[in-house]
Amino acid sequence: MSIVIKVENLSKQYRLGNVGLGSLGADVNRWWQTKILGNEDPYLKIGEENNREVIGNSEYVWALRDINFDVQQGEVLGIIGRNGAGKSTLLKILSRTTGPTTGSIKIKGRVASLLEVGTGFHPELTGRENIFLNGAILGMTKDEIRRKFDEIVAFAGIERYVDTPVKRYSSGMYVRLAFAVAAHLEPEILIVDEVLAVGDAEFQKKALGKMKDVSSGQGRTVLFVSHNMAAVETLCNRTIFLENGRVFDIGNTSLMVQKYISRNSEIKRKYIENNQKERLGNKNITLKYVGIENASSKDKDEVIDLGCDIDLRISFINHTSIERISVGFDLRTLKGDTIFGSAKKFDCSIGKISEIVCRIPGNFLNSETYQIFLYFHTNSMDGLFSVRDLLTFEIKDMERDSGYLGKVNGFIRPILSWSLK
Repeated sequence: MSIVIKVENLSKQYRLGNVGLGSLGADVNRWWQTKILGNEDPYLKIGEENNREVIGNSEYVWALRDINFDVQQGEVLGIIGRNGAGKSTLLKILSRTTGPTTGSIKIKGRVASLLEVGTGFHPELTGRENIFLNGAILGMTKDEIRRKFDEIVAFAGIERYVDTPVKRYSSGMYVRLAFAVAAHLEPEILIVDEVLAVGDAEFQKKALGKMKDVSSGQGRTVLFVSHNMAAVETLCNRTIFLENGRVFDIGNTSLMVQKYISRNSEIKRKYIENNQKERLGNKNITLKYVGIENASSKDKDEVIDLGCDIDLRISFINHTSIERISVGFDLRTLKGDTIFGSAKKFDCSIGKISEIVCRIPGNFLNSETYQIFLYFHTNSMDGLFSVRDLLTFEIKDMERDSGYLGKVNGFIRPILSWSLK
């Protein structure tokens, strides 16, 4: 098999808070030196490592530093790492939507990228028109797109809305159509970011199956970024583990997933806005407090035994113009398997703090470490704000852990009624 992607000494530096160098002359000089003469950037500064957990002193930060790897034709390469590790920056460089600061990339073949919901879509055009537009951007002829058109629409499940402007699509419809176009118009290299998380479980299963078919059946190359470790293990032959903008390790996917989990499974049962270096929220929602509390104890921070009730307490400000919004969460394992999801609509005063509590009953979950993926939606299920891996908490089996019996199999562990007849 031939090498279709070769990355050598790739680095990307950003200047925080400013665009450009402050003067037209300096910007022109940088362009002349780097683009025309091929010299090193004369304004390149020594930057700090991209570690969001420490307060930096430099206005320059390395989003990526000294990245080296090869990708073989037909390989499915996973890219994992925490938020801010540099995954999306790497994909943007490989997609040529931004350039590297230093280093080089060599790509053999046509690339289709799915980095954000609706990438390359024009909101005023219909689904039909956007399929042809995206196909043209990918270098396909009109006849090639026509041959694939019905298959794309059926895969995306938007037959009824194909002649509706995509600005009226939900985020799920957007991502289904965007993925269907990218996967069916036969690029040699398919780059997929975390956008599949927007789709429902049925579509995610279809998408993973399609990516397997694209790589193994058609010999095309896939780069796959996801926080869902189970999906990465299912799909990827080899995986890159990024940490603070550097390659921490690269190799067998199962081994990389184990390393990622062991380095990122720190218990964090609370988010408090005042104690955070970075405020969580956007123009729609500001989180004030989110916590996992032991509801069966006066001490809410006490260890959670599997017989204890658990309260997920959420305090936030609604900045939208609508009061009735949906608040929900997915409970996931460290590998990304979703145990269950739950959501409910509430009338939340605009501009004021609202507090919501969801109780998970005791004797339901097994002894395990879990994570909370929190999300807010409108009544029509348009996304307002979401944050994954917000909290990490552990449930212990006090009685069993003290002996030799080990963990009971399964994700959940309800108390069931047994009888002998």
